[in-house]
Amino acid sequence: MIETQPQASVTSVAVKYGLLTGLVGVVYSLIIMVTDLGDNRILSSLAYLILIAGIVLAMKQYKTINYGYMSYGQGLGIGSLVALIFGLLTGIFTWIYTTFVDTEYMSRMMEKQREEMLSQGMTDEQIDAGMKIAENFQGPVTMILGAAVITLIVGFILSLIISAIMKNSRPEFE
Repeated sequence: MIETQPQASVTSVAVKYGLLTGLVGVVYSLIIMVTDLGDNRILSSLAYLILIAGIVLAMKQYKTINYGYMSYGQGLGIGSLVALIFGLLTGIFTWIYTTFVDTEYMSRMMEKQREEMLSQGMTDEQIDAGMKIAENFQGPVTMILGAAVITLIVGFILSLIISAIMKNSRPEFE
């Protein structure tokens, strides 16, 4: 009788690390928003380093539980699910923060964007059109789903790369 080794669940590892990474992302977002640095593209982009770390740690955990093995597809699934959960949590947090805690946050960011557009030499019509588009993305559904979808796309691309590096497929004839 051949004994098969139990495999770790891709979903359980991804959900665990998605929630942990999302929590770190929420704390980071809170710091950025409280310090009013949300318009700083470099600081805002650092959130993706948190996502990368979460994906890498999730894949490492999966490999540890799974006797050192992880296929490319399993890694891609783990990374994508971590990214989706991260995006949902940070999107929900952003909506709650801007709707209930700091109701003026979005208007301050919009004003900073308007000033930046003026400094780039855009016309009033172009600026008004840009502001109108930005206003459409301030509702709860678009804010939450938009963050989730964008983070999922970025996370999928990151997972393609990270999975290729970290994969260790089980031998065919073991």
